[in-house]
Amino acid sequence: MSELRFEGATVRFGSRRHGHVAVDDVDLVVPSGTVVGLVGESGSGKSTLARAAVGLAPLTAGRVLADGRPVPRHGRRPVQMVFQDPFASLDPRMTVGESVAEAIPRGFPGGRAGGASRRAEASRLAGLVGLPDGVVDSYPARLSGGQRQRVALARALAGRPQVIIADEITSALDVSTQGAVLNVVRDLQRELRLSMLFISHNLAVVRYVSDVVAVMRAGQIVECGPAERVLAAPGHEYTRELLAAVPRPGSVLTAED
Repeated sequence: MSELRFEGATVRFGSRRHGHVAVDDVDLVVPSGTVVGLVGESGSGKSTLARAAVGLAPLTAGRVLADGRPVPRHGRRPVQMVFQDPFASLDPRMTVGESVAEAIPRGFPGGRAGGASRRAEASRLAGLVGLPDGVVDSYPARLSGGQRQRVALARALAGRPQVIIADEITSALDVSTQGAVLNVVRDLQRELRLSMLFISHNLAVVRYVSDVVAVMRAGQIVECGPAERVLAAPGHEYTRELLAAVPRPGSVLTAED
């Protein structure tokens, strides 16, 4: 895994006179092998920054680098994104195995044309994210929300990315399922040393998985630092407001899905 870096990233929608700046001159680094939690209220610009990293929201200014190189808009993507709604991002006509195998680049294990090798690699990735045996033959509609989100994670890993961006991947799940998916994220990070930008409006969720916490407000990063420091002694009033809204311990469970 590699470093993801935003340098002066700015995203403006509309004209210069009547437009809206969603991301305003953001500098942010996701160090190699680190989970950076990006937190802020809805509308703060978090998801727009994520979409800019994968080319879905064009930059007005600045740049996004993966391991020191500009992130390409075409070809194999070094940055893969997992979206909030996995059902919308998975083709309902394809089995789990087909969806995951489709994302494997040629030249990588399982990426050759042979169906058997692709299926085997899809099964391996499904097991890596904690899905049960045989799930590769199931369709998304037959899976739970937590299982579909794990499929989306497996599909992102299939692309052999340098960095993964997880955008509000637990916000649509019930509390116990949130815990199960967060456990998968933590286990994957420990096993694979993932570089990940983990986006959430919930500081309790960010606290559970992140090494570094960045706080975003009105399109700008207002605070960033080691998770222990930011959460124990926040330096910005907005961070303190977010912390005051965090539910009591136990609200994010670690139950199995």
